[in-house]
Amino acid sequence: MPLNDGQGRKHDYLRISVTDRCNLRCVYCMVEDGIEQTSHEAILSYEEIHQVVRAGAELGLSKIRVTGGEPLVRKNLVELIQLISGTPGIEDLSMTTNAHLLPRYAAALKEAGLNRVNISLDTLNPVKYRQVTRCGELKQAFEGIEAALENNLHPVKLNTVLMKGINDDEVLDFLDLVREKPLHIRFIEYMPIGSHDQNYDDHYLPLNFIEKTAAGAGLPLSPVPLPGGAGPAESYTIPGGQGTVGLIHPISKHFCSSCNRLRLTAEGTLKACLYWQDEKSVRPALGSKKALQDLIREVLGSKPVEHLMAADKECDSVQRDKMRGMSQTGG
Repeated sequence: MPLNDGQGRKHDYLRISVTDRCNLRCVYCMVEDGIEQTSHEAILSYEEIHQVVRAGAELGLSKIRVTGGEPLVRKNLVELIQLISGTPGIEDLSMTTNAHLLPRYAAALKEAGLNRVNISLDTLNPVKYRQVTRCGELKQAFEGIEAALENNLHPVKLNTVLMKGINDDEVLDFLDLVREKPLHIRFIEYMPIGSHDQNYDDHYLPLNFIEKTAAGAGLPLSPVPLPGGAGPAESYTIPGGQGTVGLIHPISKHFCSSCNRLRLTAEGTLKACLYWQDEKSVRPALGSKKALQDLIREVLGSKPVEHLMAADKECDSVQRDKMRGMSQTGG
């Protein structure tokens, strides 16, 4: 029986946050002082995460993405990658990372079964990179990108949150990067996750800006199939490009009708939608495959038809004020 929700959408993708901790403090992800971190005792163990993966794989989940926070700050993460990659039914295993620790771990992750990585990179300017991340060094991010390429964590995708007045003047620089290296840039609209503050109001920009900028520079976007993975990006090539350009429009052109994912937070709650508060703890079901599978179906049964990001963007939202931040949910 397919793993469908109430709208008939087939689900085969689970995003797993292994920690809410991070070695950066990106402006759209957490406040400058950081968040109140979940204790080590309160987060799921690797064996508990693996229980959920095994139960879900038998229902049809075949794609797993490991996220955080920054997943590589969690100790012995390679052990979890080995567990997941060896699970019958899992066909694609990826990770979202800021890449600062990839030079240390890329080879071991590849050997353990990690297929590919998405690397957060919002600017190519070292000064702005430090401003956006509040503490990061662009050089370290590029060393991580090179480590991913060298260890064939392919395709290497770069996640770039478009922010008006911050990196909208770098669109052509990112397109040049696609022509120079076999990298796949994915521009993502700034999402109102967590507190709805002036920072979001000031910096949201719809992604038709990317299309117009590219066309104006004589680099029209030509549609192509996705370069591997299960994400919601619209994928394009540009003249002379070694990689591709992806556009992810969660606000201006949401993709809820084709959503195929569930999320497991670090402390063990299942969420059917990034933007909705509704979630269920897996802890009461641990130890029973049937109970975990029943819970997965229950959570899917309550999945909304669509999120309300676009509507809530225009007003203060009680829901948003109570929402987890991105680092606490998993990007």
